[in-house]
Amino acid sequence: MDLFEKCRAYTRARDVMELGVYPYFHVLTSGQDTVVTMEGRKTIMLGSNNYLGLTADPRVKEAAIKAVEKYGSGCSGSRFLNGTLDLHIDLEQALARFLQKEDCVVFSTGFQSNLSIISAIAGRNDYILSDNTNHASIVDGTRLSFARTLKYKHNDMDDLERLLEHCAADEKGGILIVTDGVFSMEGDICDLPSIVRLARRYGARILIDDAHSIGVLGEKGRGTAEYFGLTDEVDLIMNTFSKTLASLGGCVVGDKSIIHYIKHNARPFIFSASIPPAQVAAAREALRILEAEPERVHRLNDIARYMRNGLKALPSVKVHDSGNDIVPIIPILTGTELRTLFTSKMLFEAGVYVNPVFPPAVAADSCLLRTSYTATHTDEQLNEALEIIGSVYSCMEQQTDFDFDTGRPCP
Repeated sequence: MDLFEKCRAYTRARDVMELGVYPYFHVLTSGQDTVVTMEGRKTIMLGSNNYLGLTADPRVKEAAIKAVEKYGSGCSGSRFLNGTLDLHIDLEQALARFLQKEDCVVFSTGFQSNLSIISAIAGRNDYILSDNTNHASIVDGTRLSFARTLKYKHNDMDDLERLLEHCAADEKGGILIVTDGVFSMEGDICDLPSIVRLARRYGARILIDDAHSIGVLGEKGRGTAEYFGLTDEVDLIMNTFSKTLASLGGCVVGDKSIIHYIKHNARPFIFSASIPPAQVAAAREALRILEAEPERVHRLNDIARYMRNGLKALPSVKVHDSGNDIVPIIPILTGTELRTLFTSKMLFEAGVYVNPVFPPAVAADSCLLRTSYTATHTDEQLNEALEIIGSVYSCMEQQTDFDFDTGRPCP
């Protein structure tokens, strides 16, 4: 069989294109902001991870420009060799201080961060216990590791304890519990107090992926551990710069000895070019703003509450119950893939962009529209978005000659 036969036989995306509801690769001709120009039309952006609105902040852009002027466009090598700038060291020290840990190492992407951390610290005789809805970067990090990976049911602490009991009986290796702080599709917050309690009982270590938590949770926006008052109980905190910190890259903070080990043993880190100067400088400036303006975090939490209540009040709109009202990720449950595609298409044409989510990110019968919000959204923009969403859903409910679940006319 020809290796490429699977590529030629792949028709799923083309089938959706022919239906006219293909949801990917929309082209922007403006920067990321609360309103963008997408394929020639002004669109309210409810699908970005730009949580504090800093990608458009003049201070962040100016910092990136100055870094390019001084250091050039790239580092032309890995951090291990010629690719470490004083900018990298400054950012690492600042992140360690902000997240209240001893040390930090910066990676070129958030995805690469989890690949590096997990594959470096979990070895052949170790166990990784991973929430079954963790981000794909965690999943691939566990695959790259030689450790045995066991998945526990989403936020199910009884299931986690069952696995911990099994692993603890094997005294040959260590145990790493890995969880998202805020789960990127659902907007759920992990049950960190219970995870800490169980980790203490069974001698496990904890890694939290705070990609969607930094700038979102905690009084100062330090993330999940600050939100629960458990910073000292969490061993490693990972973060990505492509969300709150308005850049590209990632990091992990923890004890000096652990960070030192990761630096010298993580293959994805050692053999990748370092994060470019402009991205480092942008992340550093965004962190300065977050520290100086924590009111952005509070505004974001207020927006999340307002939009959750607003969406729940709309007829026919089913909002996922995340168990909290402060996370700016609010999924609208749509069920089937085709209904999700048609709904996102109609919303886009009406002036609102949202992210349609399909398997494997969610179960086959649990597709959703992921809405997300930015601290710089105005009340007027939020109200307009609610009005458009309500109008689209009303239109779909009144449609009697077309089945949105099959894509065919009703009999």
